[in-house]
Amino acid sequence: MPKMKTNSSAKKRFKVTGTGKIKRNKAFKNHILTKKTKVQKKRLTKKGLVDVTDERRIKLLLTI
Repeated sequence: MPKMKTNSSAKKRFKVTGTGKIKRNKAFKNHILTKKTKVQKKRLTKKGLVDVTDERRIKLLLTI
């Protein structure tokens, strides 16, 4: 049986932590930044974790 391929878009967007959780970038930091406050933009720069309900689907894409 051939190896399963990792989804290319998923491997660019997600990283797996040592405990098996999945890190992600936060949305809404690309454009229309003039109306967002400094604090808001600073918070969006930090990493977030994928919700537990979505973890299984993303792990399938990453073939973990």
